[in-house]
Amino acid sequence: MTPPVSKPSFFTRRWSAAGALAAAVTLLAACSSTPPASTPDEAGGGKPLSGEVVDQRWNLLLIGTHERLDLPESAHFRIAPDGRISGSDGCNRFTGKASLGDKQRISIEELATTRKACPQLDDAKRVTDMLENAYRYLIDHDRLVFFGPDSRVIGGWRKAN
Repeated sequence: MTPPVSKPSFFTRRWSAAGALAAAVTLLAACSSTPPASTPDEAGGGKPLSGEVVDQRWNLLLIGTHERLDLPESAHFRIAPDGRISGSDGCNRFTGKASLGDKQRISIEELATTRKACPQLDDAKRVTDMLENAYRYLIDHDRLVFFGPDSRVIGGWRKAN
């Protein structure tokens, strides 16, 4: 006669499955060949921002690679050393938070704008969309070019004199 086989309890089976899942996730993460992405905030470590893009007024030059916008006022922005960004989208004033990271990484977040009505509101929105979608930047002489996450040019700015 064979002795009765005791079945593991519900909790034992649940914890065994959770342990196996955690081990599999850890193993997959360890095998990943890409290092974890660091955000610009992590790269900056809370230090004041510095570099050519900081504490300089930048005037809108182009949306994309060639489109110029005719806005009621000059679209522009400035990034302060404490990471605050402020400017105009050509219609409304905006403020937000900018962070810079390694390899010309840029992130512009938490943009808040005034709500003034203007005839070119859609174009003004394209300016703030460009800022919020900026992923990397390149400075060439007096020009600042923003690239999206897919490495395409999303807009250009010119240093104000």
